[in-house]
Amino acid sequence: MIPESFIQELLSRVDIVNVVDRSVPLKKAGANYMACCPFHNEKSPSFTVSPTKQFYHCFGCGAHGTAISFLMEHQGLSFVEAIHDIAKMVGMIVPQETRDTSQADQAFKKAMPDMQDAMLQASQYYRTQLKSAPQAIEYLKSRGLSGQIAARFQMGYAPTGWQNLADIFSDYQSDLLKTAGLVIENEQGRRYDRFRDRIMFPIHDQKGQVIGFGGRVLTSGTEQDGPKYLNSPETPLFQKGNELYGLFLARRAIRDAGRALVVEGYMDVVALAQYGIEYAVAALGTATTPQHITKLMRQTDEIVFCFDGDNAGKKAAWRAAMNALPALTDGLRLNFLFLPSEHDPDSYVREFGKEAFEAAMKTALPLSQYIIQYLSAENKLQSQEDKVQFLNEAEPILKQIQAPRLALLLRKRVAELAGVSLDEMRGMIKLPDLNQRPARAMPRQSRTTISLQRRFVLMLLMQPALASAADLDWVQGNAEDDLLVVAAIKAALAYPNAHAASLLRQLDGEIDGRLMREIERELHLLDESLDFALEFNGARKHLIETYTQRDQSKLLDTVKEKSLSELTEQERALLKSMSGFAKK
Repeated sequence: MIPESFIQELLSRVDIVNVVDRSVPLKKAGANYMACCPFHNEKSPSFTVSPTKQFYHCFGCGAHGTAISFLMEHQGLSFVEAIHDIAKMVGMIVPQETRDTSQADQAFKKAMPDMQDAMLQASQYYRTQLKSAPQAIEYLKSRGLSGQIAARFQMGYAPTGWQNLADIFSDYQSDLLKTAGLVIENEQGRRYDRFRDRIMFPIHDQKGQVIGFGGRVLTSGTEQDGPKYLNSPETPLFQKGNELYGLFLARRAIRDAGRALVVEGYMDVVALAQYGIEYAVAALGTATTPQHITKLMRQTDEIVFCFDGDNAGKKAAWRAAMNALPALTDGLRLNFLFLPSEHDPDSYVREFGKEAFEAAMKTALPLSQYIIQYLSAENKLQSQEDKVQFLNEAEPILKQIQAPRLALLLRKRVAELAGVSLDEMRGMIKLPDLNQRPARAMPRQSRTTISLQRRFVLMLLMQPALASAADLDWVQGNAEDDLLVVAAIKAALAYPNAHAASLLRQLDGEIDGRLMREIERELHLLDESLDFALEFNGARKHLIETYTQRDQSKLLDTVKEKSLSELTEQERALLKSMSGFAKK
């Protein structure tokens, strides 16, 4: 676990302008910087970055956030990956909190940079070997690939022979090479290269670092060739259930197209890119996992799975659909495209071209329709037994879907086909409650002072040192804006020198997500030329008066229900101070 104090210090050191400018060239525009938004297509710049607030905002699509969220959204990094990336920029070492690591763990962490360097050296070696391997070049040409596309994907060639990597690694016996999956050690202790006489496909993480390889034989059908495709083993750098081939290169194309295409093989991805379909990625020798779906969801809200039409393709499609269920949201569209049995994406796009392939994608089955079609393909739903079997097979699927709207509509369709009502099906199958309120949801109440409270919070985020411990004494009520004011004061008192982006992180999790997004948008619109100290004190004064009046109104409502003899001294004093009620 990364200590919160480190994250705050990291955000205070990094300049979001530098973080964004690495990926999106920025131009100075007054106090801020501007560019065309990287999250949607536009001709006129509406994407602004504020060095004062350490915040970005797009007035076109509404994208906004901090340096951390930019790396997560634009590069598809996880939170921890984004923290490490920023720490590297500013020369900080990410500590770990409350972890009792062994000496082996510590040694491994120290070896990670060396392992990454070894993978890079191997990749460069394979690329060099491809240039002097006419048989490999001829194979790629026969598959319709150009030199430009091979260079873009950094493809290479692992030559024949057993210890070619000894030419570039002085210590071929190093444990590092074995751990990285570059060499294999047999039972006799003899080492040899894992990849031999294969076209090499480097696998990149989302920062562009080589973390593994896929190797394809030039010919197939002979025993010595081994498997058609050979992947790197699971290593500290590479876990195939988390990575997608081609995602690093496809990110911008996915955003531009508004969808991601998931195929089964490396060659499919490369061949599709050759024909202008650059938003394709591939799972790495495994079925699509929820982690894969989550990564793609950071890039787009539409994912099309493309499978061969044969039995193997149909089985792979069903595994992908079932693995995707836990990651589903109502905003995500999953579609399934099945090609004719004699084709895979590579052969189909080469024979029919880009336009025909993209036209076929428009006929892809939505997930819900695919599930119903699969369950009823061999079930005529005629007898009671057929319908019982249908419900039995649908039950585990329905239980996994947490997206409320999709789950409800699919439940209705299953109940309809089974010939029962939705309530009857609920009685037979115990399903998750779709109406359960989110744990963090806060009660919504009427807001008579919303603008004043929001303004107070926004100024506090800009200058947290203005907060006083006494401010917690006058805030009253449980409406979401009251809770927002309390959360902002506590964050400001805890981090009086933090900038707005850091304090926003403190509020995340303390307040409702919808309210959080509203505050982020309003912060970007706050006029930075204000005299914050003067404005803040004025807002504080008015808020105190507002809460005092609210308190007095509640007390007055209580007093109205009593006779004079029942009033307390405080209540009598209140009546005397308020006109119109002194003679009650």
